[in-house]
Amino acid sequence: MKTFTGVLFAALFALMLLPGCGAGSNEKPSTDKVNETIKAAAANEYVPIDQSPLDISYFPADYTQHKLTDLSYTAMPVARVLYSRPHRKGRPIFGEAATNLCPYGKPWRLGANEATEIEFFKPVIISGKNIAAGKYTMYAIPYEDKWIIVLNTNLFSWGLQIDPAKDVVRTEVPVQEQTPALEDFTMEFMPASMGAYLLMAWDNVKVMLPISFTT
Repeated sequence: MKTFTGVLFAALFALMLLPGCGAGSNEKPSTDKVNETIKAAAANEYVPIDQSPLDISYFPADYTQHKLTDLSYTAMPVARVLYSRPHRKGRPIFGEAATNLCPYGKPWRLGANEATEIEFFKPVIISGKNIAAGKYTMYAIPYEDKWIIVLNTNLFSWGLQIDPAKDVVRTEVPVQEQTPALEDFTMEFMPASMGAYLLMAWDNVKVMLPISFTT
């Protein structure tokens, strides 16, 4: 019995000395090891990995956390935006030249891949106009000092297929400096006294679209 107990104690002690991978471990993987793992990852055999991943931003921002942690939570969000996030990758983004990724005066889909889509779960007001609850495509026409933001009902279009007859609202928002410059295009709702601003930022530029809530 003593021999068995001693062996068991030794085994348990040895296990305690092994590096843990659960919540009790304080060891963090080094950045080098993480990068090596990413580089060594095999290509997906079913579909190539998209270089401009789809992202979703909600208002309120903590809507998804409430849904995950509280089964009794039934409130709907006010809005959400679905967009693909391109990376700068050293390219010139906004400017006069045709070589810029988003030349001044040219419509831009506010992302990559499929047209950017914004959805309102209740009526809102943009630039003094009542916008009904529902889904809309969204694009911008950037200039050095302003962006023209457009909501349109031409849904499910790949890229940007503009049909001006389906424009719901057009509004201008001033350009602000973004510091530091952002590598990844970002859209995010930010709370405001009248409702929310939709932040759109990339490289060294950002704009804020005011959205007023009717109730």
